[in-house]
Amino acid sequence: MAGQQFQYDDSGNTFFYFLTSFVGLIVIPATYYLWPRDQNAEQLRLKSLRRVHGRCLWYRLRLMKSQQSIVPTLKKAALLFGWAVFLLLAYKVSKLDREYQEYNPYEVLNLDPGASLSEIKKQYRVLSLKFHPDKGGDEATFMRIAKAHAALTNEQSRQNWENYGNPDGPGATSFGIALPAWIVDQKNSMLVLLVYGLAFMVILPVVVGTWWYRSIRYSGDQILINTTQLFMHFMYKTPNMNMKRLAMVLTAAFEFDPRSNKEATIRPTDNIEVPQLIRELGNINVKKKEPPFCYPYSLKARVLVLAHLARMDVSEELEEDQRFVVRKSPALLQEMINVGCQLTMMANSRGGFHAPRLVTIENCMKLTQMIVQGLQESKSPLLQLPHFEEEHLRYCISKKYKVRSLQDLVSLKDSDRRSMLRFLGEEKYDEVMAVLGSFPHITMDTKLQVLDDEDSNNITAGSIVTVTVTLTRKRMAVRNDCIPTLFYIIVNASKSKTKVWQNKSKGAKKTAKSKKKKLTKKKATPAPAKTKATQKWTRWLVTMKRSESHVGRKISRTVHCVPVLLYTTHDHKVTPDLCLYPHLTHSSSPHTCPPQEWEALQQSIQRRERALLETKSKVTHPVYSLYFPEEKQEWWWLYIADRRDQTLVSMPYHVCTLKDTEEVELKFPAPSKTGNYQYSVILRSDSYLGLDQIKPLKLEVHEAKAMLDNHPQWDIPDTEEEDEEQEDSDGIEESEDDDEDND
Repeated sequence: MAGQQFQYDDSGNTFFYFLTSFVGLIVIPATYYLWPRDQNAEQLRLKSLRRVHGRCLWYRLRLMKSQQSIVPTLKKAALLFGWAVFLLLAYKVSKLDREYQEYNPYEVLNLDPGASLSEIKKQYRVLSLKFHPDKGGDEATFMRIAKAHAALTNEQSRQNWENYGNPDGPGATSFGIALPAWIVDQKNSMLVLLVYGLAFMVILPVVVGTWWYRSIRYSGDQILINTTQLFMHFMYKTPNMNMKRLAMVLTAAFEFDPRSNKEATIRPTDNIEVPQLIRELGNINVKKKEPPFCYPYSLKARVLVLAHLARMDVSEELEEDQRFVVRKSPALLQEMINVGCQLTMMANSRGGFHAPRLVTIENCMKLTQMIVQGLQESKSPLLQLPHFEEEHLRYCISKKYKVRSLQDLVSLKDSDRRSMLRFLGEEKYDEVMAVLGSFPHITMDTKLQVLDDEDSNNITAGSIVTVTVTLTRKRMAVRNDCIPTLFYIIVNASKSKTKVWQNKSKGAKKTAKSKKKKLTKKKATPAPAKTKATQKWTRWLVTMKRSESHVGRKISRTVHCVPVLLYTTHDHKVTPDLCLYPHLTHSSSPHTCPPQEWEALQQSIQRRERALLETKSKVTHPVYSLYFPEEKQEWWWLYIADRRDQTLVSMPYHVCTLKDTEEVELKFPAPSKTGNYQYSVILRSDSYLGLDQIKPLKLEVHEAKAMLDNHPQWDIPDTEEEDEEQEDSDGIEESEDDDEDND
């Protein structure tokens, strides 16, 4: 029986194969993951953003970092050196001679395969005379010649050669170890043992232990576990948290403590500069002795956040610390929102304590907006735009324009807007318009249904309600030609007496009469054909805000007032958006499902399945932020709330992939009692102030259907039951027979 034989590489040839493979396994993946991305592409991207984001802090820091950083150069040099070593080893391996060759006796005797026996013997004689040791030949060569002659002439040797590749029969199995022989040399045994012990008993345990110790301190969102526990403690302790208290809890996070995070620093100059900032800021609860709010790191972080919101100038040393605190704050506030949602779910399921109020969670979202934009809660959203200062707001909020929000500024005519912003030069005005045009405009469509139910539109007590929200993002510049304005539609009106406070002065009556006379002089335009929808519109009074005229007719008594969204274009056409109120356009006849509803349902299911499988990028649109030190993407919170009870109905969903259109499903259990409920679907930005949206959601809950005891699907014929019983008995008998056979 053949044995086994292990041998080290004395020549060093196989070691080069091992070394080449090892270097290749490191260099090739490292090049794919670590090679610096195309710097030209990044420069082109920054160049395209310069017109809008040129004044942003993160943009200027990114330009400085790309110019001063030498990390990409070092990465390239290290990777190129690795490739040089890999190519050198590959060239060395290609020049090595093959040590193993298949044994062929015909080649040893210099004969063609298939030579006859006489030719073999003749050639053997010739070579024996030449290489025989007695004739002065090489003994090793002669042994190979004799072995080849025996393999071709001896029947046993031929069979051994054909079966085992060796005329002598099966030999010992040889295993080559691709390590040089000096590693196992007795002279180097202590050195090799020392290296092995250092590598596998010291370095490897230290590296794994360090990684494990650091990883267990952080959650999946890279937030310290101690910070999460701190947030949970204070949100449990204070369910109703105002903005000042929220800022204190935020800045008490252990991410700002140098003992827990090496990135945080406490400088000797803080004892001078921080008290000076405290005097400038005013009352920030410095004397509060509750830990950890009284700790130096918490006080410093709180002062830096409040100084950032007030847009105060700080020293260069504090500015670096302030950027660190501001950069960490959005992620910490998101963790605080998650903690609030967890406590809310625990309170709903277990009870026994008060869940955080809705105002607390919404304050977390507002504080995130404030930190990203560097604005206090009471400040105007217009200060998010470049070149806007406090003294410029008086031009906007004047009685002539009444511009208090970004939407008001967009809805102005170009001439009025330019007149209002006359304090800006042409270049600055163009920059403001470019920035304003880049802001997002979100349209939100909702669909209420109960999935996996026979009647998806009937909401019963305790059923799982699904609200499908379709978000569509456009730039505000796109909406410049179609301005959304809030109208109020008054329906079911009839004549009644005018109230005393509604009487107009005589001068006003005269002006109204003169206007009527002027209007009669104009040519009458032919009225369009009235459909059922337009006939309903003639009974509604539509009052448009910020319009030169009023559309509608006199209606004395108002029974019900419904707000809708109308779109006014530059050609003075008014288009109502009745999708929000389908009952205003449809008759009171019962709803009949169109045949296409089933196909639409199937398409929505397939779309949800594809969404589960694909991974979307969280890179959406860069946020315009003048004072945030890091590039941030536009993300949103979407949730359903009961604003009357100040509670969450569905947990906030963090929409991080809204580039153009996104469909989100919000699920919540319907109330256990029947009746009408008024909820709100709320969309909040985590980056901009003044762009939040609230949409009413009416819920009519009916009683749950009684369970049917005798449903047709449970009616099984007697013959089928007998067949099933017979099959079961046959299976039992077969199993018993199998057990007997096994015994």
